[in-house]
Amino acid sequence: MAGRAAIVGWGTAVPEQRLTNADLEQRVETSDEWIVERTGIRERRYAADGETTASLAIEAGTAAIKQAGITPEEIDLVIVATATPEQPIPHTGAFVCDGLGVHCGSFDLGAGCAGFVYELVTGSALLTAGNLRHVLVIGAETLSRVVDPRDRGTCILFGDGAAGVVLAPSTDDGPGLLAWDLGCDGSATGLLGIPSGGSRRPATPETIAAGEQYIKMQGQEVFKRAVRAVVESVKRALALAGMTGADVDWFVPHQANARIIEAAAARLGIPAERTIVNIDRFGNTSAASIPLAMAEAADTGRLEDGAVVLMSGFGAGMTWGSAVVRWGRP
Repeated sequence: MAGRAAIVGWGTAVPEQRLTNADLEQRVETSDEWIVERTGIRERRYAADGETTASLAIEAGTAAIKQAGITPEEIDLVIVATATPEQPIPHTGAFVCDGLGVHCGSFDLGAGCAGFVYELVTGSALLTAGNLRHVLVIGAETLSRVVDPRDRGTCILFGDGAAGVVLAPSTDDGPGLLAWDLGCDGSATGLLGIPSGGSRRPATPETIAAGEQYIKMQGQEVFKRAVRAVVESVKRALALAGMTGADVDWFVPHQANARIIEAAAARLGIPAERTIVNIDRFGNTSAASIPLAMAEAADTGRLEDGAVVLMSGFGAGMTWGSAVVRWGRP
């Protein structure tokens, strides 16, 4: 099928509970000054008892559907990108569909912090190929549940939240997804991940005693690879769109680390005033971070119709993805 997939609605959900750097100073050996200097993070949101990946996804999805001016019955497919699923079986999307009151197809997508770009590309392809009316894609995480509260290298970084968008058909020359680049270097799987709990290393009393149910990360190596991967992926996506960094109106990167964002934007020639950053208030929310930042920018009127929006994410896998979108409703 010809045509593009355009973003016609968006919504977010973040827990009320805040974990500030001052709070972390009471838990581990760190300081507000050190955290801000190294990461740019000042606080992050933590899910309360009863809040889950699915409940946040349902709230964000409901808001996106309402903002798009449609009813849940008009959604033909639901994709949930997450690294922190509701439970191993069934997939998180099943809980989300139930909460939204829809019975369409659904599945989860696991691509770490690049998850939203992956599901945006996947949802767009299925929308146009299947002649669907609307596809709902949501990035949702409760990373606080898989962070070791004693590991100062990771507990300062991650937060919880969800955000999603509704995709609808557009014309060949209208707004929507223009180009994309996806990739993965599986040789780097050991740099970031949760070692146990899967078929490779099932959870045992020994793995739990060793804290292997928590995120482990080699921060410095991830940092180096992240900047390089984002820059190379963005250049490929822009080239496919026939553009350069000068054509980008807004850069919406994954909110992993303010220094990574600054370094990548500088190498791409995108000034800070055209880069969307909210890591200071939410930390790293993995698959939720790009749509959360994008939705905030849209809600504050920064994303005007016709604007070229560049998104790029990088995370566990090591997986990356970039997408170029022309903003606006068909």
